[in-house]
Amino acid sequence: MSTRSSVLTERDLGALGQNIRRWRKLVGWTSEIAAERAGITRTTLRAIENGESVRSESLMSVLSALGIAAAVIQSTDPLNSDLGRLNAERMLPQRVSARR
Repeated sequence: MSTRSSVLTERDLGALGQNIRRWRKLVGWTSEIAAERAGITRTTLRAIENGESVRSESLMSVLSALGIAAAVIQSTDPLNSDLGRLNAERMLPQRVSARR
């Protein structure tokens, strides 16, 4: 398996990083304040905002500090999509019998 990121992945990480930077600025935080509240270094925050690879724990810490972690998690729930709900309904049993 290749360790190189695809162009699409790099683009998406860059867009995510830009969005995080915008959120940070919207709440009026400097990078120093955001890093401190997230429990990470400014170098790690800079990497996140620049779309570079970081530990998922670091990314989630920043999302939590900004108050948007729940929205990000919710947006990835397959049951919040038409396709996910459709497939879930298909997979549910037609009948449920009582245990004996």
